[in-house]
Amino acid sequence: MQKISRGEVTRYAFDWRDEVVLKVEQDETFQVETDDACSGLIMDDSDNPEVRSFHDAHWQKLQEKWPPTFNPVVGPIYVEGCAKGDLLAVTLDWIDPWRYGFSGIIPGLGPLHDSRKWEGCADEHVHVIEHFPGPSGHTRDGTGKYSDKLTWNLQPFCGTLATAPEREVFTSLLGQGPFGGNIDCRDVAPGNTIYLNSYHDGGLLYIGDMHGSQGDTEFTAIADETRATVQLSCKVVKNKRIPCVRIDKPDSVVAVGINLPFEHAVYDACFNLMEWMRDDYGVKPKDTYTRMSCDPEFRIRTYQMVRAVTLQHVAGAEYPRERLFPAF
Repeated sequence: MQKISRGEVTRYAFDWRDEVVLKVEQDETFQVETDDACSGLIMDDSDNPEVRSFHDAHWQKLQEKWPPTFNPVVGPIYVEGCAKGDLLAVTLDWIDPWRYGFSGIIPGLGPLHDSRKWEGCADEHVHVIEHFPGPSGHTRDGTGKYSDKLTWNLQPFCGTLATAPEREVFTSLLGQGPFGGNIDCRDVAPGNTIYLNSYHDGGLLYIGDMHGSQGDTEFTAIADETRATVQLSCKVVKNKRIPCVRIDKPDSVVAVGINLPFEHAVYDACFNLMEWMRDDYGVKPKDTYTRMSCDPEFRIRTYQMVRAVTLQHVAGAEYPRERLFPAF
């Protein structure tokens, strides 16, 4: 099995001019090891790991360029048979988070970055989350320890998944669009298939920013950030273009919207879903539009709602697979 090891490839942009780092066939299973969004804020895997500060030399080096060199990704990965004008369908098999992750508060970021009302919420805070293996013997189905009193089941997902845009170069920190990007969508997760537009031969896939878990909104701008190993495969849907990212889940579909303010991300997600149901399932737009108002199984998901530089908000319109049929 082909594998890219951690540290072998580090990129900070989605750039079609980058040298291809791996070529894979359709349906070929391969693995990628990724670093955390801060390129190693936790420096070892001992029982008492050394954790860097948001003010130390490592952090300052990441901020020397603009935009800062946060959120490293691995790529581009070339998928045989994928051409400009196709869709790249990426299926994640599993994600094994590293032994540790971190969350917290980055000074100057988040909705409370200048607040005097909420004590401590504008101050630097790094919170280590320890990851424990689950029944499989791996962290992919393990638990996260927030404190001695609080643990939860890990729900690992890929925060950044993208194809290289057609002409522009977007940073892996701030890049978002129909090509994917840093959208921190909790449904870009194992067992699901993610559809991205291909603007170049090979698709030119980038991947990184794995999370052990995340709450809706990722309010402080950092979730459970961690290194990880991900196993995945790709297929190609020929001659198809979509308005934004789409996600096939076992029991539902999710159409993604990326925009500002948040209500416009919701509108875009709904329009994306309406187009999907019309084109692939024969449902008239009037039918979908009406169902979104009255069917309690239609849901809006809040993925990313971070106040940081130029990041847009990310929403999802989700509908059960068993309802993907014309109602009349």
